[in-house]
Amino acid sequence: MKSKTDLFLEAWIESRTRFSNQLENINSEDLQKKLGNAPNSVGFLIRHIGDVELLFAKNVFGDSTVKVSAKTVIEKRDTGEWTDLEALKIYVSESFEKLKSIVELQTGEDWETIITTKEFGTKTKSEAFGRIISHTAYHAGQIALIKKYGETFSK
Repeated sequence: MKSKTDLFLEAWIESRTRFSNQLENINSEDLQKKLGNAPNSVGFLIRHIGDVELLFAKNVFGDSTVKVSAKTVIEKRDTGEWTDLEALKIYVSESFEKLKSIVELQTGEDWETIITTKEFGTKTKSEAFGRIISHTAYHAGQIALIKKYGETFSK
């Protein structure tokens, strides 16, 4: 029988493929694409996913080794700086591994621990983990639409 942690990891990793599978087909030109007058580019959204994964590792799961400057969360807008595809891919690979490694350490009881964050209030760790699953899938959908229908705008 699989543990709660194993089941949560399987659900998150499967959901995250909506994002990670797209990374293989994104090129540098796609990073500056936006959809209509929407505020965020593909590059911004990729960086944002990584920022939020690292924030979850640190603030939800208590990984004190995480050092993150969540620029997309701090700025709350696309500054047009997310144009280095290789750096973005490395960043989200590292954010995935960091979050995965701290989640793997959770016990069955840990998932019922109550945490409080300014972003979404008081939740159990399992409820909070649902947020990272839906967050990544939500932005993956945006990336897919922008990549397909978006246009490149100057900074």
